[in-house]
Amino acid sequence: MGTVNLAADRNSDICVWSLLKQEAATYATKEVALSSLLHATILDQDNLGGALVNHLSEKLATPDFSTLKLRKILTEAMEADPKIVEYAAKDLLAVKERDPACTSFLQAFLYFKGFMAIQTYRCSHALYNSGRDLLSFHLQNRSSELFGVDINPAAKIGHGIMLDHATGFVMGETAVIGNECSVLQGVTLGGTGKADQDRHPKIGNRVLIGANASVLGNIIIGDGSKVAAGSVVLKAVPEGCTVAGVPAKPVGGPCCDNPAKSMVQTL
Repeated sequence: MGTVNLAADRNSDICVWSLLKQEAATYATKEVALSSLLHATILDQDNLGGALVNHLSEKLATPDFSTLKLRKILTEAMEADPKIVEYAAKDLLAVKERDPACTSFLQAFLYFKGFMAIQTYRCSHALYNSGRDLLSFHLQNRSSELFGVDINPAAKIGHGIMLDHATGFVMGETAVIGNECSVLQGVTLGGTGKADQDRHPKIGNRVLIGANASVLGNIIIGDGSKVAAGSVVLKAVPEGCTVAGVPAKPVGGPCCDNPAKSMVQTL
């Protein structure tokens, strides 16, 4: 299966959807026990947006908030922000490209909780921006319960994000993540103190943040930088810099042009 070139393809959601349906059709025949799930979730849907709505609503539903109600809410969120589907496709591409444990788009779409948590956030963010804050907080809570990921709906996240393993990821209200970033499990993008103004980190593009790292306060983590696993970052990080330690300090210059893509964890 060829790699989808995002730079050359402005319709990545259509390409990913086509590949996802092909994989689902193959597995519907290969694994008969999963046939009904694959048809309901993907093969009977018209597009990637419809598949996302169906999959997330089944996952997020509770006895008090039915799948049917959630389908309506998630559809309204995607109508409010059409980029949700485009960004979801780029997130899937990022996971497929960067995670050696990912064997297919189908695997990531159905079972990778980092992917599902990011898409739930995208819907909650759209609802939050539409003035439907209580609904957005409901989705935040369900994502935290189901996936172990707590992203405030007011936070801002770009496209092409891989949230690897995802468990324990926390992102505060005024935090920002740029495009094409890779974030591992246990990462905290948190504030300091009780100030209600802008108080969370601003992560640039193509940044790699290692497992259990904490980035605290209204600081900028520059494009193409790398934060080593277990670090506590309290000061701004220049572009292309690698930081490590508690508190984190620079330990090297540019390791490569795109640390988030290379996924190299060593210093």
